Amino acid sequence: MFTDDTIAAISTPLGEGGIGIVRLSGKNSIEIAENIFSSPKKRTLQNMKPYSVIYGHIHNPSTGEKIDEVLVTVMKSPHSYTKEDVVEINCHGGMITLRKTLELILRQGARLADPGEFTRRAFINGRIDLSQAEAILDLIRSKTDESRRIALEQLHGGLSEKITALRDRLMAICVNVEAYIDFPEDEIETASTQDLVFSMKDIGRDIETLLKTYDEAKFFREGLSTAIVGRPNVGKSSLLNALLQKDRAIVTDLPGTTRDVIEEYLNIKGLPLRIMDTAGIRDVKDIAEKEGVRRSLRSIENADLVIAIFDQSEPLRDEDFEVMERIKNKTAIAVLNKCDLPAAFSQESFSSFIFHPSSSLHISATSGNGLEELKEAIFNSCLKDWKEEREGVVVTNLRHKTSIENALESLHRASQALKENQPVEIIAIELRQSLDKLGEIVGAVTTEDILNRIFSDFCIGK
Repeated sequence: MFTDDTIAAISTPLGEGGIGIVRLSGKNSIEIAENIFSSPKKRTLQNMKPYSVIYGHIHNPSTGEKIDEVLVTVMKSPHSYTKEDVVEINCHGGMITLRKTLELILRQGARLADPGEFTRRAFINGRIDLSQAEAILDLIRSKTDESRRIALEQLHGGLSEKITALRDRLMAICVNVEAYIDFPEDEIETASTQDLVFSMKDIGRDIETLLKTYDEAKFFREGLSTAIVGRPNVGKSSLLNALLQKDRAIVTDLPGTTRDVIEEYLNIKGLPLRIMDTAGIRDVKDIAEKEGVRRSLRSIENADLVIAIFDQSEPLRDEDFEVMERIKNKTAIAVLNKCDLPAAFSQESFSSFIFHPSSSLHISATSGNGLEELKEAIFNSCLKDWKEEREGVVVTNLRHKTSIENALESLHRASQALKENQPVEIIAIELRQSLDKLGEIVGAVTTEDILNRIFSDFCIGK
């Protein structure tokens, strides 16, 4: 990837809006913008004070045609998002105007930015580390206030500081061990061995503590994948609509109305819930409904949490027992719907079949009875130990978790090798491996493949 050219892109979402922004970054960004900009007061971008705004027009330098009335901001290196010269042109927020402005910029010698290239340049130029770059994407995609807060904490360097501190402690051990490689006539004394093993254990405990935060914190980044399942006409779509407080799914008395998985996001105490209404599980011959049932079964397999809904106003059917069988190895909440109607079976008989009788709740999707208790159960199902006033850094990214796990394994191998009096070179290799794996998180150690994978998830213009 070239980083010595000038890139440009539209940085605001597609569609109509009050303002749309075209962004440039690179050594020629001010000169390029100057070629298509004119100020009524004959002011120039080259001479304007950084971080001030100048009013003017974008025009076609070939024809003189005015394209738009704009406000332009100039941020000069190194005090910008990318640590390069950056120009942001605030146009009226229509796509025709924005695209026309971008086309003129590209004709002047800029290159269309790749996805995430502005943030990638910020990383390459040392303004942020790799975990902070990923936090920017998490912040953009955050769907609740809690997920926003976690992303912002990582953007401000909370995770980076923790990883850097661990690496510094690990580096001190590496230096100590590698010193014996340079002086092969010396052997590691017993006292020194004990001190090194103790230090490794101490670092290992801190790494394990950090690693344990992932199981719960990941849901704030990715959302808790939740499938509402059950046989036809037990109230799955009604429950989805009740939780969302809007008519998202079609509700009828006819079985098989829902034929595909309907997915929406819901905020429960700051937890982004990716909730799916699925087709009723039953034996069918209709091709479309059969595909819907197949997708329902796949949703059960892939979901973090399953809400299995049963109609307590009717006797249990074979399809209900099939649902029970499907969820027995899943984290599940059993919901007895239509509690406002006379019950056709007892709680005791139901509890003898359901896998988690303690997780069953009585609700009415139409009246709203029991919905708050259901929300509380959803939150506690996967976040029992989550504290509202949480302190400390958490891990939300699978890439970070994998690197931390690999670092911990290498550290354990180094400690074991030291106890077994294995060659110092083996101990040093394992310690360096652990150090490098932690370095992958912040980008101290990285590859082009990792960078491409991370920044390809970004939108063009960020």
